Amino acid sequence: MRAALILLPLLLAAAPSLARPDGATIEAGDRTLRYPAARRLDLVEDHFGVKVADPYRWLENDLRADPAVRDWVAQENGLTRRYIDSLPGREALKGRMQALFSHGRYTVPRKAGGRYFYGYNKGLQNQTPLYVREGIDGAQRMLLDPNDWAKDGASALAEWAPSPDGKYLAYAIQDAGSDWRTLKLLDVDSGRTLADAVEWVKFSQIAWDGRGEGFFYSRFAAPQDGEAFRSATEDQQIFYHRVGTSQSQDQLVYATPDRPALSHQAQVTGDGRWLVISSFQGIDPRREIHVAELTGGPVKPRRLVKGPANDWRLIGSRDTTLYFITDSRAAHMRVVTLDAARPRKGPKELVAERAETLAGGSLIGNRLILAYMSDAQTVAELVELDGRKVGDVPLPGFGTAAGFGGRAGDPETFFSFSGFVTPASIYRFDTATQQYQLFAQPDLPFNPDDFGIEQRLYPSKDGTMIPITVLRKKVLADRAIAAPTILYGYGGFNISLTPGYSAVRMAWLEQGGAYAIANLRGGGEFGKAWHEAGRGANKQNVFDDFIAAGEWLKANGYTPQDGLAIEGRSNGGLLVGAVVNQRPDLFAAALPAVGVMDMLRFDRFTAGRYWVDDYGSPDSATDFPLLYGYSPYHNILSGKDYPAILVTTADTDDRVVPAHSFKYAAALQAADIGSRPRLLRVESRAGHGAGKPVDKLIDEYADSYAFLARFTGLTIRTKPE
Repeated sequence: MRAALILLPLLLAAAPSLARPDGATIEAGDRTLRYPAARRLDLVEDHFGVKVADPYRWLENDLRADPAVRDWVAQENGLTRRYIDSLPGREALKGRMQALFSHGRYTVPRKAGGRYFYGYNKGLQNQTPLYVREGIDGAQRMLLDPNDWAKDGASALAEWAPSPDGKYLAYAIQDAGSDWRTLKLLDVDSGRTLADAVEWVKFSQIAWDGRGEGFFYSRFAAPQDGEAFRSATEDQQIFYHRVGTSQSQDQLVYATPDRPALSHQAQVTGDGRWLVISSFQGIDPRREIHVAELTGGPVKPRRLVKGPANDWRLIGSRDTTLYFITDSRAAHMRVVTLDAARPRKGPKELVAERAETLAGGSLIGNRLILAYMSDAQTVAELVELDGRKVGDVPLPGFGTAAGFGGRAGDPETFFSFSGFVTPASIYRFDTATQQYQLFAQPDLPFNPDDFGIEQRLYPSKDGTMIPITVLRKKVLADRAIAAPTILYGYGGFNISLTPGYSAVRMAWLEQGGAYAIANLRGGGEFGKAWHEAGRGANKQNVFDDFIAAGEWLKANGYTPQDGLAIEGRSNGGLLVGAVVNQRPDLFAAALPAVGVMDMLRFDRFTAGRYWVDDYGSPDSATDFPLLYGYSPYHNILSGKDYPAILVTTADTDDRVVPAHSFKYAAALQAADIGSRPRLLRVESRAGHGAGKPVDKLIDEYADSYAFLARFTGLTIRTKPE
């Protein structure tokens, strides 16, 4: 099978007659579509003896600088807008999504110096303001309202951290969805923003020193003019910024100029005594650890763990003892301690590996909270510092718990808990008394009991059993009614798909659609082996898993034969593009969003170099045929009948640059793949997803789900039943 995939692009290159001329007109059901003309370059490159055409390379140019790209994108957006605005039910979907967002939403509070900091969105605010309380029962006071930062609501509050005494707040501004950040400082007492400003921060934490005099952060050198959204990022460095000083005075703390591919993250232990630096080369959780004692003098990091070879995640400290979660000699993770004062002393096991995957932990008060992944949901346990289990952390039900931040010596912590059909509620938990209480709960504009959650297993192509969760109205399940279904997947980078609420997904379910989520290999649901089974040379397993999920949904009566749509974002967008090429007959419609579509050039832009760990390298003679064999851009099957496809991206996505989607959409539109539409939607002043204003989010999903409804047979009612 793999050999056939490898040869396929050569066969297509030899048969140009199967492609339609650019700007072709097609009859898309009851309407005529004329795609914008996309210039084709006569560009062919040799990759290890294979001639590879790249006719749309010019679409890699930044649309802000290239009028031809900008004009083509404007024409594509115009065509898509006209088509989607004509779809029945689009406005009804948008209105219902707005109603489903119209409830108060809190973020998990963080405690500092007796103050509690948290986000609170009244419902339809584009960005979530940040509030503070003086004591747990104090009146809330707004500190920051990012809705005032940009007229279009596209500037967001990203990372933030109060100083240990609660006197200052360091926060990051994210503009237009970019991964770049500007760090600012706020005086909490007065609410006054200080003059401090730190530029060109990306993929960074904010780690205050124990005295609250300054913080550590990670940054890159300023990019060349015009390259901020495209150029690859290398040579990340850790700096220390002292409150009240200019960035030019920031102290360089750690860098590896001899290894520019390494990235570095800084953490400070809860007692403020130790700086812990985690260094890694890609997305893969393989780290090298350095540690430095913060005495007020020069910071002198010393190596604690040689690497990068294994995952090491700091979860707390007590004096010189540092507590880590690691996969060293433990595929499902274990808890060990390391002595910061004696770096050469090896790890000491505290909590042994077990069958469930240890997903996270924290030291709160005088105990550890450990969160395990069990059947893709959270199970949390309370453990003494000698490793003895105290008991389970009481959770409200089936779902995902997140948060559990805090400090050694203070038993108070907060966590959120959400399910597939219940938005996140916030709980306060005491590790000493093991009691928890509700802190904040949203009002729901629907009854969760009307919806069923079914967890099943299905066999993939090689017989591996894959978990799948199907969400639908209980009446559909009770009457065994097949419903138009969206199948969602990700399958990569050790990321787990766990229970979580989505207002836009709920709008689809209310209309009588079903939604299925497959826990594909490549994710992190079942430990290292599950991840390894879906990466690199094993990537085809992910596509096989997803295809098998679609076949299973049809065979078992969940969806009609012509009623299955697929959706994926980022790596999931790659997934959608790949399986559409491999099984175009299986799906009625597809939503590849912000996807990695050109597997031969992904590593040349922004964060793409990090992904080599999961995908392999296009520059490797071993990896090239595998990447070329499933690359969505290179494997479009002219002569086959494809599903309807709506490709979505954003103009300032500097995680997966929009060129991936531009080139893929142009290739789709030029191919002879049937009469259903293949459209491109490009959001303005938005990025990969984080920080997207609520109104842009609602518009995107109203467009997307109205498009899916059109081709899966879902009738959108003006009012849900």
